[in-house]
Amino acid sequence: MKEKEIKFNFDNSYLNLSDSFYKIQYPSKVKEPKLVIFNNNLSEEIGLSSNALISDYGANILSGNLIYEESTPISQAYAGHQFGHFTMLGDGRAILLGEHITPNGNRIDIQLKGAGRTAYSRGGDGRAALGPMIREYIISEAMNGLRIPTTRSLAVVTTGESIVRERVEQGAILTRVASSHIRVGTFQYAVRFTNYENLKALADYTIKRHYSEGEKKENPYLYLLEEVIKRQAHLVSKWLQVGFIHGVMNTDNVTISGETIDYGPCAFMDTYNPETVFSSIDYQGRYAYGNQSYIMAWNLARFAETLIPLLSDNEEEAIELAQNSISKFNDIYKESYIMGMRKKLGLFNEEKEDDNLIYDLLNLMHKYEADYTNTFRSLTLNIKDNIIMFETTEFNEWKSRWQERLKRQRESEKEAIDLMKSVNPSVIPRNHRVEEAIEAAVKKDDYTLINKLLDVLSTPYDYTKDKEEYTKLPKPSKIPYRTFCGT
Repeated sequence: MKEKEIKFNFDNSYLNLSDSFYKIQYPSKVKEPKLVIFNNNLSEEIGLSSNALISDYGANILSGNLIYEESTPISQAYAGHQFGHFTMLGDGRAILLGEHITPNGNRIDIQLKGAGRTAYSRGGDGRAALGPMIREYIISEAMNGLRIPTTRSLAVVTTGESIVRERVEQGAILTRVASSHIRVGTFQYAVRFTNYENLKALADYTIKRHYSEGEKKENPYLYLLEEVIKRQAHLVSKWLQVGFIHGVMNTDNVTISGETIDYGPCAFMDTYNPETVFSSIDYQGRYAYGNQSYIMAWNLARFAETLIPLLSDNEEEAIELAQNSISKFNDIYKESYIMGMRKKLGLFNEEKEDDNLIYDLLNLMHKYEADYTNTFRSLTLNIKDNIIMFETTEFNEWKSRWQERLKRQRESEKEAIDLMKSVNPSVIPRNHRVEEAIEAAVKKDDYTLINKLLDVLSTPYDYTKDKEEYTKLPKPSKIPYRTFCGT
């Protein structure tokens, strides 16, 4: 009876692919599952019963201790370039319970992250620590609030068990919701470790699931490539517009659906600096804030390479089609980025000098070490907010140019401000806020700060009094902020 109350509606179409793409994999049972964070809004949105899941029975389902009757749990195979080096990968600690069909007909993956060893664990324990799972929950939900395509988090369950990383930590399992978990790395795996028939089957499956218009096209595989390029170009432009740094842009972390995935070493930038890196393992700055568009283009070139056998029977023609498609990335990205930045300055129309206006401001922000989010928030509210840059002659000259530019458009000052408020978040998940919330939960079993932070981040474009406390910057520190992947 309780299974029916939860209302999972599983239909596992991925199992129709060759079993070289997955292994049937049941989660490892845990000692004492306890539901500590639950996403009521997401649960209702996808047609699940929150009341049924917020129970001991629900905790057992969301920990993998009990398997829903319609579920056929699997771990997925994929490969990828990690920091530029190709390797065989796969779900080393994640298990896909199934594809849930929502009441409005959407097909979404329900995955348990930290559910135990799999065929692809490569010697790992398959488990996850509580801190990183909370981190993914907070950041992914913040990204959703910022209207950036993302995987989402349904729940965090503690396991009642300890795991060993650099120290002994509490074990936890995250329930991740995604349009799918098909990655650039999935296609790399198909090319390197299977055969042409499996590659074609994967591409056909992906088109049907995510780009069904492509089934009507003369060359559906070229359509697939070009649509993925468009989605990822728009995605990375949105990241940069809010100061987000992914931190681990390996090809296995680039989804074909165009959603942001894997929130390990990610963070939001405070002081504007294109060279900002937070990841403790990114020694060369490969995935720095300012490199993200270039890396995305590189990753998509690897995707294009996998499709060459499908693009044309003539290899030279296939290579030319792939190269032509990839060459469009930068223009698509730049157009999306500049359009977004115009909006951040309240600009509705286009003028030739807009690029200079935007980049001149960014250069001033870099020079005077201005906070990225608060600079645009202050411009929106027309306040100085203790930003040193605002007191300089250089900025006042820039501001005069900006004000003249605003006067040349037909829209009113109020309309410009409303536009700025709609795209300039008042709050982001500040690193110090995320860390203090995680610390309270991990060390004190206190989820008050997390719940408050999640509430604030759910409406980041609301300029309300309750948000002001969350706009404050961290205290100065000589120790640079570092993030970790959690594995």
